Amino acid sequence: MSEVTRSLLQRWGASFRRGADFDSWGQLVEAIDEYQILARHLQKEAQAQHNNSEFTEEQKKTIGKIATCLELRSAALQSTQSQEEFKLEDLKKLEPKFMFLYLLILVLKNILTYNKEFPFDVQPVPLRRILAPGEEENLEFEEDEEEGGAGAGSPDSFPARVPGTLLPRLPSEPGMTLLTIRIEKIGLKDAGQCIDPYITVSVKDLNGIDLTPVQDTPVASRKEDTYVHFNVDIELQKHVEKLTKGAAIFFEFKHYKPKKRFTSTKCFAFMEMDEIKPGPIVIELYKKPTDFKRKKLQLLTKKPLYLHLHQTLHKE
Repeated sequence: MSEVTRSLLQRWGASFRRGADFDSWGQLVEAIDEYQILARHLQKEAQAQHNNSEFTEEQKKTIGKIATCLELRSAALQSTQSQEEFKLEDLKKLEPKFMFLYLLILVLKNILTYNKEFPFDVQPVPLRRILAPGEEENLEFEEDEEEGGAGAGSPDSFPARVPGTLLPRLPSEPGMTLLTIRIEKIGLKDAGQCIDPYITVSVKDLNGIDLTPVQDTPVASRKEDTYVHFNVDIELQKHVEKLTKGAAIFFEFKHYKPKKRFTSTKCFAFMEMDEIKPGPIVIELYKKPTDFKRKKLQLLTKKPLYLHLHQTLHKE
């Protein structure tokens, strides 16, 4: 193990211990910050494409799953409900995998090849560059100029699939309602030019704070005329009755830009709580950057192009 990797593992271990300590002491703001910072570092390493990484692809998957669990715990701490979906005790179950012991560096090396099954059924983050908040605002917004014909003549289907980070349906509770949202398709004038498109789904309060874990769909199944088709189910990770007043469900359409070598948000849509009804629904598309506080909204186009969804409510 190189000194660089040794130092990296030490920093990860120290960061995890700080977060867990803050968490156990009830310093939730500090714990959330620590978890989110560490999750970003782990995601970056899990997605690294450089050849000098000492981690194998399987080890990177493990690192990505740990990042997902940190995000789940962070989301649970931000929840306004008393019942936490992902507890500190759950997070500590990662120790056989990650062994966050600052001094036992050899053990830290071994945990990434530890062959015991991962304790949670989660997926690592997809292999994409993740832009920091506000970073996209500094990029050119004119999609047509940037991509000028990128994807023209490309096949209607996508042979390579990104696994996504979709989560299973929550256990049912008496008197409580669960929501399944099927993302059917999205209408875009340049649908055929979008490369590896997927949708990020999140639930935010009026201040833009996550109320549930963020989920990514797999890459779209096909392109047809002015539509990108997904046909994938999203399971809302909180009972509808437990969502705070003013919350909204956001859908960010993202695609890969080969010239700039990163994945960018093209547009977004959102659905407010009074729109949660069984059956089909179409919602408008807005220009990026994503405005989670819903204060400065600009329609993407005047054309009749929308995000097509179908909602199913489950109640005991």
